[in-house]
Amino acid sequence: MFSKVYSAAISGIESRLVSVEADASDGLPQFAMVGYLASEVREAQDRVRTALRNCGYRLAPRKITVNLAPADIRKSGSGFDLPIALAVTAVYGYLPPEGLEGLFLTGELSLDGSVHAVRGVLGMVMEARRAGCTACLVPRENAQEGAVIQGITVYGVGHLREAVDHITGVRRLQPAVYNIEEKSLPGGPAAPDFADIKGQRIVKRAAEIAAAGMHNLLISGPPGSGKTMIAGRIPGLLPPMELEEALEVSQIHSVAGTLPEDGILRRRPFRMPHHTVSAAALAGGGQAPRPGEISLAHRGVLYLDELPEFQKETLEILRQPLEEGRVHIARSGGQFVFPADFMLVASRNPCRCGYYPDRSRCRCSEAEVTRYLHRISRPLLDRIDLHAEARPMQYGELVGEGGAETTAQIRARVLRAHRMQTERYRGSAFRFNSELTAPALQRYCAIDGAAQAKMRQVYEQKGLTARAYHKLIKVARTIADLEESEQIGLRHLSEAVSYRPVEALM
Repeated sequence: MFSKVYSAAISGIESRLVSVEADASDGLPQFAMVGYLASEVREAQDRVRTALRNCGYRLAPRKITVNLAPADIRKSGSGFDLPIALAVTAVYGYLPPEGLEGLFLTGELSLDGSVHAVRGVLGMVMEARRAGCTACLVPRENAQEGAVIQGITVYGVGHLREAVDHITGVRRLQPAVYNIEEKSLPGGPAAPDFADIKGQRIVKRAAEIAAAGMHNLLISGPPGSGKTMIAGRIPGLLPPMELEEALEVSQIHSVAGTLPEDGILRRRPFRMPHHTVSAAALAGGGQAPRPGEISLAHRGVLYLDELPEFQKETLEILRQPLEEGRVHIARSGGQFVFPADFMLVASRNPCRCGYYPDRSRCRCSEAEVTRYLHRISRPLLDRIDLHAEARPMQYGELVGEGGAETTAQIRARVLRAHRMQTERYRGSAFRFNSELTAPALQRYCAIDGAAQAKMRQVYEQKGLTARAYHKLIKVARTIADLEESEQIGLRHLSEAVSYRPVEALM
């Protein structure tokens, strides 16, 4: 007898439909599984047989063959347990084969028949809908995640018996409901607030500009000057994610297993990996490649604290994603592309001890300071739009009360600048000033005569690269947007020049 159900294999962040076929025939008792399977999928035969026995489903000694097609896709993970179990029960007559038509299944089985959560359900349900499936049975913990996708019925199941009873009609499950239109998509957390930060007016202004144009930002300063506090508040300045963005980001986090229980990521990501992070953990990878930190920061902020302490080879991985907004990973099993369109925010000390140029406290030699700063390569610095210096805090600033702007006040200006960009780039491939290409600069970035003369002077005197020149124009465009100016003026360009990394102007 033959039966077939549908499941899915994760390939990068995409899901590929897999048909799980089962057949039982005469011959020596055997449970054979074929179809380019990883070790954890092959182990499913033992989990499935034991779970079926413990649930009261007796399997007569026969030759059972399970095929996961197509055979050219590598199947990994534990999500094939439930579809294999139900395909086998249908072969033995416990389920009507017609009850499995148009049904998509995924879930891991315990030996007692309990169904446990798996990764990537959001993308799997999207693929099931695309393939024409009418209903999905997923682990109960993943039901809200799957129900985010409209146009297909999703049921959450907690035990193998529940799945069998639902298919046979003995006890129907209630479909999971998730009204995504009623869910708010806030732009950032209510706390922490910029009002908590004393002083550092220049750094906070740089953070505002960075958020307004989605520019990359590097903050330099001594320990305890508030660099991390400011970086942690930047997500609160960003505009809320649109529904399409939220689904895109949630799919990445679903594959990585970091999606919240309510089914969708509604706030822009803020990722803060430790400086000991490996290249694979940052960019993504593994035998079955998973998204790394830069992909988990997609549409949000990647914060690298103590930037020079990261391995130089690891930092150089950032070059391509910062330019292209995606990561390419090549493995023997195929080519994988992960989205990586993020805002880079980084911080560093001015030297290894952190107190240069205060010679009353810094004991680093000039050579040591130079060597420390040069741990960040010139090509990487060129890709950072703004550089702000955080100075040591004065006592009067720390004990002073009031006067600091709140996140809400700054965010109002940022959102106004975003609206200007939305109108300016309507119908184009751009959303933010930071995304502009060299040809687009001529179209969208009108510069008055005084600003052009200033730009020529800076370019020739400082020996800027073409990339640095383009970065300056983009930042000046954002500063003009914050002032609701359609043309880039001298003061906008002069402020943009003041935020260029010192090393990039040398």
